[in-house]
Amino acid sequence: MSFFSYAWDWVTASANWQGNDSIPQQLLAHIGYSLLPLLVAALIAIPAGVAIGHRGGKISVIVVNIANAWRSIPTLGLLILLAVFLGFSTFTWLLPLVVLAIPPILVNACAGVAGVDPDIRDAATGVGMTTWQQVVQVEVPMAMPLILVGLRTSAIFVVATATIAAYIGLGGLGRFIIDGLASEQYGPVAGGALLVVILAIIILALFAGLSRLVIPAGLRKQAKTD
Repeated sequence: MSFFSYAWDWVTASANWQGNDSIPQQLLAHIGYSLLPLLVAALIAIPAGVAIGHRGGKISVIVVNIANAWRSIPTLGLLILLAVFLGFSTFTWLLPLVVLAIPPILVNACAGVAGVDPDIRDAATGVGMTTWQQVVQVEVPMAMPLILVGLRTSAIFVVATATIAAYIGLGGLGRFIIDGLASEQYGPVAGGALLVVILAIIILALFAGLSRLVIPAGLRKQAKTD
């Protein structure tokens, strides 16, 4: 049997949609394991990236290089290390996913604000805008295409990697994959992996719709051109 045959047979089996460890329950758990770290990362990385991008200069280059190096931290290794020293807690699975999600958001927010045309900044200053008004009303809206790209990238990373929660006995779609591998049942492995892929595709579609809602058509065209 092929991967898709295993996945299709398992996903379409009615027994897998009922009970405590059903597909709907684990799917909701997986979404929860993905949303929380993404929200925490956004609350940290967007303000930091905007502030650094507004300041510009060498500090933005240094921070971007650090953030890019930060991506090399092994998420699973960090999870296991925290589990050994701190036990199985919310912090144990949350921190590795936050660490994974921060760099794309930080780098894109910084690059988006730093890339605002200096003439636009001068015009904002010329009409009497304060620094805060300039950042909120001019720079952040102009940087929004790149900020959303960073959020989208982090969301995909987190959704794909949130399966590691199953390594410390938690739920989510990774539960099917880990348990299936342990029992050599390839239906749950293929089905769980397929559900993760479908969830990632849905996220891409949601961000595409979100960009159309919050980004003016002119900025969308400019972002595609750049």
